[in-house]
Amino acid sequence: MTMKDRMLAGEPYVADDPAIIADLDRAARLTERFNRSSADDPQGRLAALRDLLGSLGEGAWIRPPFHCDYGFQTHLGPRSFVNFNAVFLDVARITIGADVQLGPNVQLLTATHPVEPEARRAKWEAAEPITIGDNAWLGGGVIVLAGVRVGDNTVVGAGAVVTRDLPANVVAVGNPARPIKNLAKCA
Repeated sequence: MTMKDRMLAGEPYVADDPAIIADLDRAARLTERFNRSSADDPQGRLAALRDLLGSLGEGAWIRPPFHCDYGFQTHLGPRSFVNFNAVFLDVARITIGADVQLGPNVQLLTATHPVEPEARRAKWEAAEPITIGDNAWLGGGVIVLAGVRVGDNTVVGAGAVVTRDLPANVVAVGNPARPIKNLAKCA
């Protein structure tokens, strides 16, 4: 099994595999193309996003600048919006549902590193997927860590750090993010 195979399987890997490096270089070129695209060329921007991402739903949009590791691991649902300065460390799959709103400076971080110093020194790493449910809203500066699922209709307050799953239909704030309001009761 190659290091890229290990990475894609969610197993520990070392990112020295030529295929991994080629994928990183591809994403760097495509994000540069997207980030440098002219506001007067929305079709060119859209084409760059389609080339970069694993999937881009109808009517979905990302405002540049945008940064990611691989691109092909990111799937953005229809009518979803990602504001300026998003960082997606998409070593594992990032799935963003339909009608999601991500504020500026949101970070979705699938990468993990060993706690043990020797394994870290040897450059081992891993990743766990992130899923953002339909109609969720993540405020500016929200950080979502590896392996987390944010439920449908959930609102995460600006600056929150999401360290574990959040259920559907809640407002969550803080570091670590905790639900403070049940939206299902508001309907």
